Amino acid sequence: MEKLINEFSLGLFFWQTLLFIALLLLLRKFAWKPILNAVNEREEGIREALTSAENARKEMQNLNADNEKLLKEARAERDSMMKDAREIKESMLTEAKDEAKAEAGKIIASAQATIQSEKQAAIAEIKSQVAELSIGIAEKVVRKELANDKDQSQLIEQLLKEVTIS
Repeated sequence: MEKLINEFSLGLFFWQTLLFIALLLLLRKFAWKPILNAVNEREEGIREALTSAENARKEMQNLNADNEKLLKEARAERDSMMKDAREIKESMLTEAKDEAKAEAGKIIASAQATIQSEKQAAIAEIKSQVAELSIGIAEKVVRKELANDKDQSQLIEQLLKEVTIS
């Protein structure tokens, strides 16, 4: 170190300092400024990318929330439609049962009316036949002019055997 101090030259020191300052200025102008600008640009690009990624993440969360909301709405609408369909089905079944009961009631009433009218017609015909038979028997009895009860009873029994109700 002593040797360095003993051999010290002020002129050399001046020129070395001047060259060093010139080199610093040149480096600052041509190297450091572009390097710092590149570093700053890269830093800004990274910040923008991070901001963009954060925005994309938030947007994805919003989209997921919207999708969940849409799914819930779709499920609610589907459930509502299913409920309406079940109610319509039940009302249609009830309506069809009521119509069937009403139709069955009409058919039964019609059948009962038909049976009643046929019954009345059959009774009227039987009465007519009984009246004809009674008149026929009375006519035969009067014609013969029966003298005793025995002959009259035999005639009635014989006539009853001949006569059949059809």
